[in-house]
Amino acid sequence: MNFSKIKDFFSNNKNILNYTFLIVFVLLIVSVVMLKSGFGNFLNTMELKTFDLRQSVIAEKKTVSDDIRIITVDDESYEYVINKYGEWPIPRHVYGEILDYVESQNPAVVGFDLLFVHSMRNNKNSDDRLGAAFKKYDNAFTAINFDDRDFTVRKPVVLPAEISHESESGYSDMPIYKNCRAIIPQILNNTKNIGHINTSKDDDGITRRITLTVGYPVYKYENGNYEQKEVRYYDYMTYNMFKKFANKQFPLLSTAKPVILNWYGETGLEDKKNFKYIPMWKVIESMENGKEKLPADTFKNKVVFVGTSVFSLSDIKSVPTSKYMPGVEIHATLFNNLMDNSFIHQANSATNILIALVLAGIVAFVCFYCSSVAIATGISVVLSACYLIFSTLIMQWANVWIWTVLPILLTIISIIAVYITKYILKSRDFELTYKLATTDGLTDLYNHRFFQDQVRLCIADCRRYDRHFSLIMIDIDFFKKFNDTYGHQAGDAVLRGVAHTLKKCVRSSDIVCRYGGEEMVIILKDTGFDEATAIAEKICKTIASKPFRIAPNTDKQVTISLGVATFPECGVEPQEMIEFADKGLYAAKENGRNQVGKVNIGE
Repeated sequence: MNFSKIKDFFSNNKNILNYTFLIVFVLLIVSVVMLKSGFGNFLNTMELKTFDLRQSVIAEKKTVSDDIRIITVDDESYEYVINKYGEWPIPRHVYGEILDYVESQNPAVVGFDLLFVHSMRNNKNSDDRLGAAFKKYDNAFTAINFDDRDFTVRKPVVLPAEISHESESGYSDMPIYKNCRAIIPQILNNTKNIGHINTSKDDDGITRRITLTVGYPVYKYENGNYEQKEVRYYDYMTYNMFKKFANKQFPLLSTAKPVILNWYGETGLEDKKNFKYIPMWKVIESMENGKEKLPADTFKNKVVFVGTSVFSLSDIKSVPTSKYMPGVEIHATLFNNLMDNSFIHQANSATNILIALVLAGIVAFVCFYCSSVAIATGISVVLSACYLIFSTLIMQWANVWIWTVLPILLTIISIIAVYITKYILKSRDFELTYKLATTDGLTDLYNHRFFQDQVRLCIADCRRYDRHFSLIMIDIDFFKKFNDTYGHQAGDAVLRGVAHTLKKCVRSSDIVCRYGGEEMVIILKDTGFDEATAIAEKICKTIASKPFRIAPNTDKQVTISLGVATFPECGVEPQEMIEFADKGLYAAKENGRNQVGKVNIGE
C-alpha cells in the first residue's frame, strides 16, 4: 500500500475534510436533538416499519425446527368440538385426555397456551381430571396471565410460592402487574410448571418482542383489604418449557428487557419453512379406538404447543411477517429462537448514531469531492442502497438490528448541507472575485473602471428621472515630493489614511473611488452643486487637520485640493463632468492648494 499517495490525497483535500467534519459535527447535534424531541417517536415508528420489512425479506431464508408441533383449535376443530361437546369452552377433562394421548408418545415437552380460569358451568369433576393429568407429567406446562385490572372488578390472587422465580439482583426496568387471571386451583395446587404468557405490543400495535420475566406482588388479605408485601418474578411459560427441554439455565434471564424475536415467515402456509399445525379434531379422533388419524410417533420427542387459531377466540396478533398470527405460534417462535439462540440484538443508540454519522460523512465527502452533481448524487444513492442491503444482511447473518431511518435521513440532510455550503462558498468566491475586479488593492476604494461605470449609470438614471448628482475630484498636494522625502511606503500609508477618511466623511450611498495615482473621486448621488461644494470644503478641512501615521511614532499631515462638478449643469457626458471637476481642481492648485477650486458654471 502506497501510504504517501494516501497522505497526499488527504493533504490535497484538507479543506474538503474540514468541511466534512463540520457537517458531521452539526449532524451529531441534529440527531441528538431529533431523538430527544417528539420527532424521535416518529423516527422510532419508521424504524419499526423497516424492521418489519427486513424481517419479511429474511424470513424467506429461514426454516423452523422440525421438533415443534402445534395442536390448534382451528375453524374446523372449533366447529367439531361445538358439535361434539355442545359448548365452548369444552369440558376441561378433554384437555387432560389430549395431554394423556400426547404423553403416550413420549414428547419432549408440552405447553398449553390456554387460560384454564374458572369453569363456565362449575364442572369440578372435569377440572379435577385436568389437574390430575398435569400432576402426572413433569414436562407439561400451562399458563397464567397478569394484568392491571382494578381490584373492584377482580380481587388479586395470592399465587403459590412454588411457581415464582426470585431474581438474584432485581430488575429495575421490569414490568410489574398488580393483578392476575388466576387459573383453577386444581392446576395451581398440582404443578409448578406454570408461567405467564403476557405479550407486549409496540405503539403501532405489532408484537415484536416478549418480556420473559415480569413482577407480581405477593398480597396478604386482612380485614377485607389486600396488602402488598413484596414483588416476585414469574418466568415466561415458554422459557420454562425450554429450560426443561434443554436441561439448562439460559442466560437471557440476566436481563428483564424484552427479547426481540426473529420471525420465520407468514403463518398458515403449507411449507416446510413454517410450523407444523395439527388440528385438534384429528387429535381427538385419534384418541378414540378405530379412528386413528395421526401416526403413532407424531409427537415423539417433539415440543408440543396447544392453542387456538380461530379469529373468534381473540388470540390473533399482528407480527412483522404476518398481519394475523395465532398467539400460540408466537410462543412457538420464541421457543425456536431459544433453540437457535437467534434473538435479534438491537445496537444501542450511540452505536446507531455513530454508524449514521459515518455514512453521512462519507456521502458528504463524496459530494464535496465530485464536481458533477449527477455523479455525486448517483454515488450517494448507491452508498445508501448498499447500506440498506448491509443492514438486512447483518440482521440475517448476525441477528443484529441496526437503524436505517436515521442514517438515510442524515445522509439526505448531509447532501443538502453540502450543496448549501458549496453555494455559500461559490457566492463568497464570486464576491471576492467581484471585489478584486472593482476595488483598488492599496486603498480598498473602488477602482477607475468601476468609477467610469457608475458615472454612466448615474447619468442614465438622472436623465430618466430628472435628477442630479455631483463629482468631487481630489488630489493630494505635493504628493510626489512627499514620496521623495519620506519614501513610497510612507506615501502608501498616507493614501490609505486619506481614503479611509474620505469614506467616513460621506454617506453610505456615496461612492469613493481611486482615480489614479494620488487622485481620488467621490460620486454624490442626489446632490446639487452648492451642497457638493460644502461637502468638499468639509472634507478639505478634515484632511488638513488630521495627522497620518507613516511610521512608528511618526505622524505627518497633508492637504488636498478639490474640484466639484454637477450633472447636468456642468456637463451631460462623463468626460464633460470630469473635465469640469478637473478645472476646479487645477484652480485650487493655482490658488495655493488646500482648498476647493472655484469655476463658474458655463465657462
